[in-house]
Amino acid sequence: MLMYTVEITLKNNPIALSVQRKEQEKAEELYREIATILLGVSSELPKIFELTCEKQEGKKVSVLTSEISAVQVSEKSGASANMGAGFIRG
Repeated sequence: MLMYTVEITLKNNPIALSVQRKEQEKAEELYREIATILLGVSSELPKIFELTCEKQEGKKVSVLTSEISAVQVSEKSGASANMGAGFIRG
């Protein structure tokens, strides 16, 4: 099954948080929402941002928005499903 992973990197934390979306449109929507938080465009941004996962029912995580340093979205399927998201592969 093709899934789209949205990964959030937190300040001073080497491990990224990730959630999956079944549809590319939903993954892109979440990516844009988090990118807006990073830009600080709205003065009414939430202080805590809750993420849920479509791959693992019941998986939830809440993040302090001021600690988010980066976000990325990637496509996962088959053999690549166990590889961490990123731009550099060895």
